[in-house]
Amino acid sequence: MDKLLYRPENSLIHQSFMAREREEPLNGDGFGVGWYTPEIEPTPAVFTSIQPAWNNRNLRNLSPKICSSSIFAHVRAATHGRVSEANCHPFQYGKLLFMHNGAIAGFNVIKRALRMRLSDGIYDWIKGDTDSEHFFALILQHLDAHAKLTVGEIADAFIKALVELTELLNEHSIDRPFYMNGLLSDGERIVASRYVSDENVEPHTLYSSDRGSFECDDGICHIVHGKSENDCIMIVSEKLTDVAEDWHPVPKNHMVMLDKDFSQSVKPVEL
Repeated sequence: MDKLLYRPENSLIHQSFMAREREEPLNGDGFGVGWYTPEIEPTPAVFTSIQPAWNNRNLRNLSPKICSSSIFAHVRAATHGRVSEANCHPFQYGKLLFMHNGAIAGFNVIKRALRMRLSDGIYDWIKGDTDSEHFFALILQHLDAHAKLTVGEIADAFIKALVELTELLNEHSIDRPFYMNGLLSDGERIVASRYVSDENVEPHTLYSSDRGSFECDDGICHIVHGKSENDCIMIVSEKLTDVAEDWHPVPKNHMVMLDKDFSQSVKPVEL
């Protein structure tokens, strides 16, 4: 895990206090990491804290000793919702993890109506008061989090939740754009969106890598191509290194779909 959090020049820890591609470079309202160890337990482990990521000794000590087939990591700059562990990403339900970069304008206006669309079980599951966790709850209404899912089924549930969110905002005459860079995974498949509701506005940045082994020596990190047992694919808000060819910008209002066999596809988000 420390290969992603600490070693790269623009590691996630660096982004927590000096993000390069955001107007506000500080993400100090807590952090969270989630990871899968399917040989032990199919549901993921999650560790969150309201401490700034750059100042957490537990994370520093644990991350070099955690190895996983699938890792989520998030640093938070609070928009909707207080600073609390319940509001730190990633959010977990069954086998699923979800995290979000962005904000839903008008969330406080639509919050009651959104919650009315949830089943009792999903309603009772919500622990915090963020727009992000509530959007995840909308996704959960459209899939069985305990079933074996295809990457297409995960993507379809994501899009259905976007449709519902758009309906709610329109019903309440919210015309400000909402930003939904979201990642959803069951540990074997990932769906990631780069989306903004206004065609005249740019969404937040999102990049994906090609398959390869992510290697770091003395702080210099790069992706080595050629199949190996250490191969991975990364989806990141900001490029971790300055090697331009290692990172592919996800097009505006598109979705990356990554399957367990490393197959990767990009498709438009059509509501």
